[in-house]
Amino acid sequence: MAPLTLAQGRRIVVKIGSALLVDAATGALREDWLTGLAEDVAALRRNADVILVSSGSIALGRRILGLAPGDLSLDHAQAAASVGQIRLARAYEAALGAHGIISGQVLLTLDDSASRRRYLNIRATLQTLLGLGAVPVVNENDTIATDEIRYGDNDRLAAQVAVTIGADRLILLSDVDGLYTANPALDPGARHLPEIGRITPEIEAMAGDPVSGLSKGGMRTKLAAAKTATAGGCAMAIARGDAHRPLSALDGGARSTWFLPQDDPQVARKRWIGAMKAKGTVAVDAGAGDALRQGRSLLPAGVTAVTGRFERGDPVEIVDQGGARLGLGLVRYAAAEASRIIGARSEEIEDILGHPARSALIHRDDMVL
Repeated sequence: MAPLTLAQGRRIVVKIGSALLVDAATGALREDWLTGLAEDVAALRRNADVILVSSGSIALGRRILGLAPGDLSLDHAQAAASVGQIRLARAYEAALGAHGIISGQVLLTLDDSASRRRYLNIRATLQTLLGLGAVPVVNENDTIATDEIRYGDNDRLAAQVAVTIGADRLILLSDVDGLYTANPALDPGARHLPEIGRITPEIEAMAGDPVSGLSKGGMRTKLAAAKTATAGGCAMAIARGDAHRPLSALDGGARSTWFLPQDDPQVARKRWIGAMKAKGTVAVDAGAGDALRQGRSLLPAGVTAVTGRFERGDPVEIVDQGGARLGLGLVRYAAAEASRIIGARSEEIEDILGHPARSALIHRDDMVL
């Protein structure tokens, strides 16, 4: 098997740690470094979609608010995030805008991905931004998130985003250059591991603790992210990010650790959907059945009946006129609305429902036959 590279990726999620983005001594944004990252993003976008998952809002905000070093209370952390998010968004807008790239801010919490309805909203928003040529900049919504609904670190958030959007590459840029057999700061005999085929208990035992004063994501959280990403069909790399153009350095052979995907992203997603229990049924006519078998989305025009009680994002069974099962999919309308648009053409849906609506009842990406 040929070595994995960043250049092979067609949908890439890049996680940026606080220690890279914010100067530890002054608390100021490292604008020169961000300029180099933007150059890398512009180069990648010639052949791939790019999503950034960025830390840094609390680190930036605490400096602006004059908060003392050390651990912050939840109230102070949320206040710092509120101020820092504005600064961070403005910095990304300027850095990417210099290359003619539009950036869009997306703030998430753990609750958002745990709910199937919100999960579909996240996926739809990210897909639309990418389709319109923008680079989404994702961060945890620290201004409102409590401990109960937090990811707690952006490594795991980045992995969830990668799986949600069907990325084939996840890059964790950090202050370490990969996984070692032991913590290299404590053990001079620790060996670097350039590639991991599967995360075993022995591999997990090699993880050390965080060494950065700004970063929350130690090696344990990176391995947790790798387990999520690779199970979803996404290759993941841990790479040192302090070079002026860190993504170019990675693709040029800089030391890193690659975690191999366990499956193709789309195959993994289909398997996930196929394992769900249906909460309702949608019957379709022969023409719609043929369209589904050709890889198309299910439109309301081909639906003949809707049964069950389900909400947007729930799994529903797709059957033909005789009741034979055709597949399973995540529906984009709740049962009440789906029943109202049975047989409707796409241009009629908004008039029927009274609000702008999606053309597909079940998108092909959210369906397994």
